Amino acid sequence: MMRTYAGHSSAAASNELYRRNLAKGQTGLSVAFDLPTQTGYDADHKLAKGEVGKVGVPIAHIGDMRRLFDGIPLAEANTSMTINAPAMWLLALYVTVAEEQAEESGRDGSTDTAEVLAKLTGTTQNDIIKEYLSRGTYIFPPGPSLRLITDMITWTVHHVPRWNPINICSYHLQEAGATPTQEVAYALCTAIAVLDAVRDSGQVEQADMAKVVARISFFVNAGVRFVEEMSKMRAFTALWDEITAERYGVTDAKARRLRYGVQVNSLGLTEAQPENNVQRIVLEMLAVSLSRGARARAIQLPAWNEALGLPRPWDQQWALRMQQVLAYETDLLEYEDIFDGSLVIESKVDEIKKGARAEIARVQEMGGAVPAVESGYMKSELVTSFADYRRGVESGERVIVGVNKFDTSEPSPLQAEGAKAIETVDAAVEKEAVLALERWRAERDDEAVATALAALKSAAGTEENLFEATLTCARAGVTTGEWSGALREVFGEYRAPTGVTASSGGGEAAADLTAVRERVRETGAELGERLRILVGKPGLDGHSNGAEQVAVRARDAGFEVIYQGIRLTPEQIVSAAVQEGVHVVGLSVLSGSHLEIVPEVVDGLVAAGAADVPVIVGGIIPPEDAKLLTDRGIARVFTPKDYELTEIMNEIVSVVRQARGLD
Repeated sequence: MMRTYAGHSSAAASNELYRRNLAKGQTGLSVAFDLPTQTGYDADHKLAKGEVGKVGVPIAHIGDMRRLFDGIPLAEANTSMTINAPAMWLLALYVTVAEEQAEESGRDGSTDTAEVLAKLTGTTQNDIIKEYLSRGTYIFPPGPSLRLITDMITWTVHHVPRWNPINICSYHLQEAGATPTQEVAYALCTAIAVLDAVRDSGQVEQADMAKVVARISFFVNAGVRFVEEMSKMRAFTALWDEITAERYGVTDAKARRLRYGVQVNSLGLTEAQPENNVQRIVLEMLAVSLSRGARARAIQLPAWNEALGLPRPWDQQWALRMQQVLAYETDLLEYEDIFDGSLVIESKVDEIKKGARAEIARVQEMGGAVPAVESGYMKSELVTSFADYRRGVESGERVIVGVNKFDTSEPSPLQAEGAKAIETVDAAVEKEAVLALERWRAERDDEAVATALAALKSAAGTEENLFEATLTCARAGVTTGEWSGALREVFGEYRAPTGVTASSGGGEAAADLTAVRERVRETGAELGERLRILVGKPGLDGHSNGAEQVAVRARDAGFEVIYQGIRLTPEQIVSAAVQEGVHVVGLSVLSGSHLEIVPEVVDGLVAAGAADVPVIVGGIIPPEDAKLLTDRGIARVFTPKDYELTEIMNEIVSVVRQARGLD
């Protein structure tokens, strides 16, 4: 299965992109939803400002879903949807469109509807545990979130038997700092939590647990350390077979097979010398395709320029062609497992299996994945592991070509002056989405909507499976924000532990950090108080790894750090900055919304009488946008090429001194 992860701007624009990609030989669709959709907000919500259509397609209601798949027969498609907290909602929309397509083609009646549902193939990511640990697009507390997953799995097992209702996703765990052992262990802990919940719900007979296990899929990360990554997947495969046989009594070896897809490591791609990303992507693809016994069933590759911004269609085509060359030109897929019998591989696999078993046991002793999330244990472990990785990069022990070694470069023709190196989303997209939403609400049956939402809330207060109530909402014209809002009223919202306080920042005795600590101390002495920094994540971008590492290093450098986690409005950030009396505000934005929401923080500080508090920003920010931000009053802009955190701390001290007239 060959895919590229795609979607942006609008359902119509994304539909055009999907058709073009399918015509080029792509064999499956991988739908990227925008952040408001992923976090259960409509385009007109204040938190959606600057985020609509940026990192994916906005889907607000059944009309959008119809347009997204216009001309694409869903009974013949294989669709992967990266959606977690509102996964039940998006699948309900998808199922409804499939039923409508069947009716439009002249087939109607309950028998034919069941026939269409039986043909649907694809995957919903729907792994909420990793959202609390890494990606941040959770909505509800862990308990209710696990219930939504359970209800969705049991409904699909009975009605859409070829659909993968959950994609347990270790991909983002690696991006958050997980070692291979942690990635395997925490993903399997999530699988155990989900399967235990399904088994204990009473909605599936014990005899049908094999059907449930057979529809569990995984989505993993493949980094550039080839032997380690390939050994990880062989260990993953063996442990999954062991757990499903021993814990759930599945005797069918085919049902126990680890079924996984891969996106190779996007956050491992570099802004510096981005042409090097091509060979990184190919090597990472080989790590999950060469070992036949642990081979991925589906692969989607990022584009070479994802560290710069949104890829163009040509860039996505290049990524697709990489897979096609491997599949159709080489002989790499024609043989039995070429690593069987290798002592080196066997030793590495055993090492990962041993470590993963120990970590799984540790989490189970805490009560499982949910308590380990709520206590902050898993999050702090990942933050600590990522801090270790960052130290290796900064010290040069871990080499990244073009970044911390071999960094001299000729001008790149791929980024020649005047070339449009990345795709951009028109600012008018958000305004158009809001207007379209207003039209939708004006034209639908409000009474049917109110009835459907009331039934959903009523069911949420019981142990009833919520999928049928969600289907009713989809058919009535309920919006994404309304469906999520109804469940927010019943389940509440949740703020996950940041992992920063409990993480270890030890091992830093380098002279450069010592010098920065002294500058922080001296500057604080001159000001008569300890230096304070607020690290903020405005908007809906939940990729908090960078913000967490900045917070940890700032703490190690002697700053008092205020970090309240993700999903904050500019007003909340300004309020916290003023109340805490900080000396500098650092914002992290990776979703492309920096031009819309970062200046609001500057304006808010000025309006609050705190114009002397400088604002710095870090993220995936093109050079032309960086200039616009500095023109709007941003003191410094850092991008992925600025990998030396201690040097960034030193620069922050300089920013504070300049703002306070100490230089």
